[in-house]
Amino acid sequence: MNALAATNRNFQLAARILGLDSKLHKSLLIPFREIKVECTVPRDDGSFVSYIGFRIQHDNARGPMKGGIRYHPEVDPDEVNALAQLMTWKTAVANLPYGGAKGGIGCNPRELTVSELQRVTRVFTQKIHDLIGTHRDVPAPDMGTNSQTMAWILDEYSKFHGYSPAVVTGKPIELGGSLGREAATGLGVVFATEFLLDEYGMSIANMKFAIQGFGNVGSWAASFIHQKGGKVVAVSDITGAVKNPNGIDIPALLKHKEKAYSLKDFEGGDAMDLNDVLVHECDVLIPCALGGVLNKENAADVKAKFIIEAANHPTDPEADEILSRKGVTILPDIYANSGGVTVSYFEWVQNIQGFMWEEEKVNYELKRYMKRAFNDIKAMCHTHNCNLRMGAFALGVNKVARATVLRGWEA
Repeated sequence: MNALAATNRNFQLAARILGLDSKLHKSLLIPFREIKVECTVPRDDGSFVSYIGFRIQHDNARGPMKGGIRYHPEVDPDEVNALAQLMTWKTAVANLPYGGAKGGIGCNPRELTVSELQRVTRVFTQKIHDLIGTHRDVPAPDMGTNSQTMAWILDEYSKFHGYSPAVVTGKPIELGGSLGREAATGLGVVFATEFLLDEYGMSIANMKFAIQGFGNVGSWAASFIHQKGGKVVAVSDITGAVKNPNGIDIPALLKHKEKAYSLKDFEGGDAMDLNDVLVHECDVLIPCALGGVLNKENAADVKAKFIIEAANHPTDPEADEILSRKGVTILPDIYANSGGVTVSYFEWVQNIQGFMWEEEKVNYELKRYMKRAFNDIKAMCHTHNCNLRMGAFALGVNKVARATVLRGWEA
């Protein structure tokens, strides 16, 4: 099942739980606006190349739309639609005054020079500048983009609208980026894990963790778990996989990856098959990479008692059913990985106020927001007698539906 079908399915189930009006139900599913633009730029060799850029703005009932911009050669419109919709529910669950959006350009950033990437980004910004903005739609980095991309968007947008640091988040610190933003998603994952384990009278210390994906989110999550006394017994990314039943030395693994650009040949553990990390012996499994990695083929072999969805949509609906029958507790993506967008919100707030926070305040507020969202999800689960995923979706959909009705959507 693709990401859009799975997201729609979760929405339909949540709408049924809430008893949503059918007209409102349909209105909430349809994106507010879909933008598709042509981006033609000169290459360094003088030839011209054309790409398609797009932005899907899903909903703005609760505030400006928010979501990443990705550069990837196979940008799937269905997936982007699903991720824009997911951002609507995610920001509502986290209690941020935003709606959802997502977008990108169908290019391969690895095949472009820095100056070519800058030209593509500026042309894209020129085409959409009147449809984004501090109080309209606030982009952020995603797959294939980074803080430098955001700096270019900020600069190009400011040529039309005056200096506007709050038009994008995930910026370099020097241009109004927030302290703590880089670690935010990984730290949020760890806070979410702590809150869940606490419900069962457990803590991170001495629990065994398997982490699939060792990019930004996975490496920060592993570092914080290691600091809190948890044992990371297996780690994988696209370059390889490492296991150590006594716990991997995460700082040593990070140093090795920095030097070798790979997890291969790490001396502090044994190599293992990439796919075996998901079914490795552990207490907590944290998928941090791609969607759909837990499916009907491997779900029955998962040994973890808890799954924390740090990636977007890592568990297929079929796997969801198999895992819940096994008694595995899943903390859903729309809550578990909301640390990134929460600190993006803090960055936006700091830019609007022109007053920057210390990192301690950023992390303190992140923990407070995530704790409140966790308590809200629990209350929803209690009210509707449902699992955490349905509790989170029902919470998000209910907030957006309520805002839509209060604004007078039928007028």
